[in-house]
This record gives sequence, C-alpha cells and structure tokens, in this order.
Amino acid sequence: MKKTVLALALSSVAFASSAVAADMKIGVSIPAADHGWTAGVVYHANRIAEKLEAAYPGLDVIVKTSADPGSQANALQDLAIQGIDALVILPTNPDPLVNAIKEVKNSGTFVALVDRAPSNNDTSVRDLYVAGNNYGLGEVAGKYIAERNPDAKVVVIRGMPIPIDQARQDGFDAGIAGSDIEVLDRQFGNWNRDDAFKVMQDYLTKYDHIDVVWCQDDDMSVGVLQAIEQSQRDDIQYVVGGAGSKDMIKRVMDGDKMIPVDVLYPPAMVGTALAMTAAALYDNVPTAGVYTIDATLVTPENAADYYFPDSPF
Repeated sequence: MKKTVLALALSSVAFASSAVAADMKIGVSIPAADHGWTAGVVYHANRIAEKLEAAYPGLDVIVKTSADPGSQANALQDLAIQGIDALVILPTNPDPLVNAIKEVKNSGTFVALVDRAPSNNDTSVRDLYVAGNNYGLGEVAGKYIAERNPDAKVVVIRGMPIPIDQARQDGFDAGIAGSDIEVLDRQFGNWNRDDAFKVMQDYLTKYDHIDVVWCQDDDMSVGVLQAIEQSQRDDIQYVVGGAGSKDMIKRVMDGDKMIPVDVLYPPAMVGTALAMTAAALYDNVPTAGVYTIDATLVTPENAADYYFPDSPF
C-alpha cells in the first residue's frame, strides 16, 4: 500500500482519537510467515498495530499467527476469550474457518476479512472485506507486455489451481487480447521460488526463443531469474512478477532491465484493514462493505512509494 495513503489514514484517526479515548481490543489472526508474502503480512500487521496503539489511547491490538486452519481456529477461540471488540483475519484457508469466524461475528464482534475469501463471502461472515485485485494483477501485467512487446513469445508461470490463480490468469488473457502475443506454455509454480525455478528450467529446455516471462508472484520471480542466469540465455528480455516484494521493488527503482516493472498485491493490505477497523470502532466511520486495492503498475517513477526496506518481503 502506498505509504502516503497510509500516513494520511493514520494521521486522521490520531486526530479523531484525541477527543475520545476508550479501552478496546482488536484481535488479528493471520498466517504464519511460511513464505515471502505472508512474512510481509506479519511485518505489516505488527507495524500498523504499533502505530494504531500510539494513535488510540486504550487500544490493545493482539496479533496471532497460525500455520493451518486447525491452529487458526484455536487462535480465534483464544482471542474471543480475551474479549476482543473486533477481529481482523486473513485465513490460512477460508472455507474450513467459516464456522469459527461466524461464531466470533455472531457474538457482536466487528469482523474484517482480508485477502482470502470463503466461497460465500457475504455479511454473515464479515462486516468488511479488504483484498487486492487478482484480476487486475493479471490484466495490468498483460497490458504492459502487450504495449511494450505486442508480438512477444511469452511463457507463463501460474500459481496454484485455485480461484485466485484463475482470476489472475483471466485478467492476463484480457490484457493481451488483440495483440500478436504468443503464449508458448502455462505451468503451475505453486507460488514457490524452487518450483518456479524448475518450471523455468523446463521452459528453457523446450523453447529455443522466449521474449518475456510472466509469473504471478515475486517469490516465483526469484526462481525464474536464477534459472535464466544459470542458462546464460540472452533472448529473454524481462520478467514481470507481482505482489510488490521489497527486492523486486528495489530492482525496479534501480532500473534493472530484467525487472522493469512490478504489479502490486501488497501484504500491507492487512494494515489497511486494521486502520479501517479502528476507525469503525472509535470514530463510527462507515467501513462495512468491500474495499479492493488497485493492482498498481510499479515503475521507476513511483517505486519509492512502495518500498519498505525493513520488511522481510
């Protein structure tokens, strides 16, 4: 999330809270840092929790991480016992946790759901839903490639066979529609740098010429770049990833020809949900509904706005 936007949000809530102070608890339940993006979620959850506690006297933000749906359900029970006034949750896997989330919401607790939505993402499960734009992530990447290299030979490294992946793929296909781009292959890299490395090695063996690589995640971009470097191939012009990892943003800032742009799907969205939840609790600001964060194209001109050097992702 753009730093200036978050700064404005925090300054506004700090101003509003100066007149009213009350003891409140917000529980935050998020996945453990099992890969780069979730490590970023943990970082930003704790970062914004500290800022909000400073802005709102009497606010206690309790952050809990969980490795799987079972342990996350236990974490929700523990948070409920502590008497939370609101819950911000990014589920490890949403559908198995629906009943546990509904139990919290039915007790009168404000629930903000982040990123991963259950099959029925309605008001019976949450008050607020904050997420990135999966379709937009693919579409922005596709349009960039189509405008820069309208007749490119492209290989695609998808995530996992789940709805989020399909939305990104559908967006990419829409983004390149009308161009002469040839998609040589599409394989799953499981949003994992090692798996993406293996997929890219396969592509390099199968295809004598590749112009551009699109992969759905910056972690996978790391593996892709390693495979290209090891192959010593010079036909591949650049890689377009997504999510906004600090390493890829830094490459964009530095003018790296292999990473000319990135597309945001920011782990800082958990901070957006936290700030909106605090505003709902303290300031009666209407925050219920769906809030979708733009899939912004990160370029050398705007990259500094999205660079968090202390983040693990």
